[in-house]
Amino acid sequence: MNKNEVHIAFEILLEEIEAVANSVNAAGSQAFQRGSYDEARQMIEVATRLADFRERVKALQREWGALFAQHTPKRQGRGERRKLGKLPRGWRTPEEAFRRPILEALIELGGRAPMGDVLHMVEEKMKGVLNPYDLQPLPSNPRTIRWQNTAQWCRHTLVREGLLKSDSPWGVWEISEQGRQALRKGEV
Repeated sequence: MNKNEVHIAFEILLEEIEAVANSVNAAGSQAFQRGSYDEARQMIEVATRLADFRERVKALQREWGALFAQHTPKRQGRGERRKLGKLPRGWRTPEEAFRRPILEALIELGGRAPMGDVLHMVEEKMKGVLNPYDLQPLPSNPRTIRWQNTAQWCRHTLVREGLLKSDSPWGVWEISEQGRQALRKGEV
């Protein structure tokens, strides 16, 4: 996809939504640990709505890519903007780049594996793709590396699409038969 400014804006928006979702997840976890189950339930509702909203933004991003990626001419006189100190936000490796490596890793790991094992193998597969921005910790959670967070969101999308199983035990990623077929057919 062409790295035009609209695509970058979508990436920034998705990253911000993910940061908010991470905060909501942390607040929900803390509420659960405190025994504030009503508050935890409310955080689950908010997180679910955020995930749905994120999916709609991703659908718009895909629509933009399909409509304009190959037909949008470079705008004249705008190239200076990045040189004048625009922050590198939006430059992370897009979630779509993780789809095939995740599915391939799961196949190589026997179809299911703990998240850490999958992420380790995905990192090996994507060494030439991940950029310095991907390797930075998230500002909202310094213990999480940006690319790992993106890969986890990709897993969420793959589950919603039926390519990964939704009923796997917590912390275990498992490919579905539909995911195996999509990989064999080269649809991911």
